[in-house]
Amino acid sequence: MEEAKVVKSEQEWREQLTPEEYHVLREAGTERPFTGEYTDTKTVGIYSCRACGTELFRSETKFESHCGWPSFFTPLAGDAVIERTDNSLGMARTEVLCGTCHSHLGHVFAGEGYDTPTDLRYCINSVSLRLVPDEG
Repeated sequence: MEEAKVVKSEQEWREQLTPEEYHVLREAGTERPFTGEYTDTKTVGIYSCRACGTELFRSETKFESHCGWPSFFTPLAGDAVIERTDNSLGMARTEVLCGTCHSHLGHVFAGEGYDTPTDLRYCINSVSLRLVPDEG
């Protein structure tokens, strides 16, 4: 995997992030379903990494999956996010990380049959994101 572009010590991350943000972003935790601030948000804008501010997803790619977390069918182009195999919980999943600081965002699932252009569901923790509304 490529090197993170933003590198901080665990102490620096702990000082910057709330305990819940740290648990999800730096320890690959998850927030409880249907509790995140962006689960049902329809605001137009850019979703960026809460840890480093990198732009990750656009609101136009967000869709209602009714899974309890914000879902997107594609990230921004380039290396905004990176993926790696996650074998925790006794199953193979694909973890999604911020391409800039390697913070945990959530997981991506394929082939679930949603009516989206990619047939992918990027299931992302609200606490990993910060929505920057479009001006206008």
